[in-house]
Amino acid sequence: MKSVGTSGTIQHEGMVQEVGSDSVVVNISSVSACSGCHAEGYCSLSDKREKTVKISGSYNVSPGERVTVEMNESAGFKAVIISYIFPLIILLLSIVVLASLSVNELTAGLISIAVLVSYFVMLYFVRHRIDRSFFFTIKR
Repeated sequence: MKSVGTSGTIQHEGMVQEVGSDSVVVNISSVSACSGCHAEGYCSLSDKREKTVKISGSYNVSPGERVTVEMNESAGFKAVIISYIFPLIILLLSIVVLASLSVNELTAGLISIAVLVSYFVMLYFVRHRIDRSFFFTIKR
């Protein structure tokens, strides 16, 4: 269950899978809004996914224990900007620029997709640097 904390945090409940000396692995069950519906098992719209989060730090928890994972709300907004807003802007800008240069639509679309793919490849290579700016903590 996702909830917004009082201090600008995003919280998810999860279950501890592994406890290491310097990290904890928590399994979060992400459930869509229609998961409480009686027809959930028959409907293709219901969405339940398991996510695994590795949280750096030493915590006094044990495997199987239920915990709350927190992340700053600002980090969530940063993730949305990096993964959705920037790619949309890049795609639209490249299409507009290529269309203004009188490039035919098919070529403009393919080049725009190539530019977008290069953006995601660049993100892949700097993922460790980006990863350091997203901090998860455990709250009991």
